[in-house]
Amino acid sequence: MSPMSHNAAMMSVTPDDWSPADHPYAIAVSEAQWWQRATQLAVLRLREDDDRRISWFSSRQIDARQLVFALRQLLNAERLEQVALSTLGIDAAVGAALSTARQRFTDALPGIKHMRDALMHFDEWSRGEGKFGPQRQRRDAGAALRDVAREYWGFEYDSSRGTISLGLYTISVDAADRAAAELSNAIYLAAHQVDIKNTANLRAKTSDALTSAGIVFNLPEAEVTISSGNDLRIWITLSASARNDIVVIKDLANRIIAALDGSGLHLSSTNMAEAFDPTERLIRGEALYVAS
Repeated sequence: MSPMSHNAAMMSVTPDDWSPADHPYAIAVSEAQWWQRATQLAVLRLREDDDRRISWFSSRQIDARQLVFALRQLLNAERLEQVALSTLGIDAAVGAALSTARQRFTDALPGIKHMRDALMHFDEWSRGEGKFGPQRQRRDAGAALRDVAREYWGFEYDSSRGTISLGLYTISVDAADRAAAELSNAIYLAAHQVDIKNTANLRAKTSDALTSAGIVFNLPEAEVTISSGNDLRIWITLSASARNDIVVIKDLANRIIAALDGSGLHLSSTNMAEAFDPTERLIRGEALYVAS
């Protein structure tokens, strides 16, 4: 399930009808992959010399900051995926596996959330007044504001060690690269289970629609075949023998289309380079996939 496949699925729906709120599990995958690539790009730039086009500022120090933000966004993508899994009623084991992946990520990058918070809310952290996390805990323990601020400050990328640090926290750039790739993949695998469930539901709905219309399928003598592809689509094809009688085959194709339509389904094709007539496409032997 790549961003490209998600975008293709989204574009198959009338733009006015589409909303990201209808596809949170897919949005989580897409965002995770974007932020993982942002992580990868930042790491590659950190391993190079400073870009001198920005005067005396160190481009690598800037890239280090962007890396922290990208890593934190991956945690947001994981959280969105968990919400989607729960809403869709996916097996709890899938969410548990994703939680384990999140824990591995945070173990590999200790303090990444707090590092991001310090950068994002520098107006508060520079005064020791971070609303949550370690600064609040230190204040509650009686520490002076200026001491709290000093303890959680000093952002730096150390090229000799390949580390990024802020206050008490230090992460490895190499570890960040690996951790981002692993969490992004875990989000993808979790969302793939949603696709599998959706495919099973769509196949059942398609089967029920044809059965209700008295259309026989997937039997040795049947002229209609319903199959699941590796692309997790449901495909319908008509046998070669059925196409020997144009009147019969045209009637069968129209009955299939009408049955699907009655269940809120329709046929589509990966070949949209020519005008799409599902009846004609079925008659000539093309496999068409079912969409809702």
